[in-house]
Amino acid sequence: MEFTAGDIAALLKGEVSGDKEVKVTDISKIEEGKPGTLTFLANPKYEEHIYTTLASIALVNKDFVPEKNLPSSLTLIKVEDAYGSLAILLAAYNKSKHDRVGISDRAYVDPLAKLGENVYIGPNATIGPGCVIGDGVKIYANAVIQDDCTIGAGTIIHSNASIYHSTEIGKECIIHSGVIIGGDGFGFASRGSGYDKVPQIGKVIIEDFVEIGAGTCIDRATIGATIIKEGVKLDNLIQVAHNVVIGKNTVIAAQTGIAGSTKIGKNCMIGGQVGIIGHITIADEVKIAAQSGIGHSIEEVGAIVQGSPAISNRDFKRAYVHFVKLPELRDKVIALERTLKELKPNYER
Repeated sequence: MEFTAGDIAALLKGEVSGDKEVKVTDISKIEEGKPGTLTFLANPKYEEHIYTTLASIALVNKDFVPEKNLPSSLTLIKVEDAYGSLAILLAAYNKSKHDRVGISDRAYVDPLAKLGENVYIGPNATIGPGCVIGDGVKIYANAVIQDDCTIGAGTIIHSNASIYHSTEIGKECIIHSGVIIGGDGFGFASRGSGYDKVPQIGKVIIEDFVEIGAGTCIDRATIGATIIKEGVKLDNLIQVAHNVVIGKNTVIAAQTGIAGSTKIGKNCMIGGQVGIIGHITIADEVKIAAQSGIGHSIEEVGAIVQGSPAISNRDFKRAYVHFVKLPELRDKVIALERTLKELKPNYER
């Protein structure tokens, strides 16, 4: 990455105060600024660092007025929202890192696969027959795309991801390393002394603008489809079982496990290490605190739950106040029992 202050200001619709031609090649924290880097000031508690930073450019809010002299080497770019503008800049920076096109001579692309324009396929990546790869898709080294998969325009699939057959992935998705999409669901039929495998003949559908963190596994449906809807964000190391549906724009933190056929609504927020049983429904906009256990449907839109088994967040906090006092209450009960024993002979006279 190499941008001038003028380039950045044009991208962010900002105003330059200083040298428009100064260049940066990296981004730094304001307290760790180095020459040739861009930093930002969004939180007032970090303001003291802007007067000593060695960074070349700083993003600041338009209403920022310095109380001391700024370093002579520092150029300011004033924007409406420094933090939001940083997000836009980082997105542009990230896009530039993936600005590559071509097929490695060590990749394998089946002759029956169809590739769009400006596609990148890295070393040892494999594209199976019947696959349709959209424009601008980036598939990095050692990724495997099995037969009859569809991948939408602009999607990035990082190294060592495995996409099983018949999977559908939308546009502008990000699939991180180690992700497995379309592995068999956990389906077995008991036969007394053992289990017979139930064939998993469904598929996985990933809609547009979904991001799936490293090591996450999404199982194919037994029949039909496991569906991850538009805008969903999944953290690392999440298990999504067969026939699960996750609603639009829901976000789920690491190490959460969702059992089969559960339906999760849109705009939900689910903390880390949450366990959700199968065949239940979770309403829209539900918030589930980390390490909660969900053993029944949640029908209230916008409910906030916590604990295992999960109860309303308000009830959990009230119960927790008493829980932490249990040792103190125990000591009081023992003391009362001792007092009663001492008083008992007086009552028996």
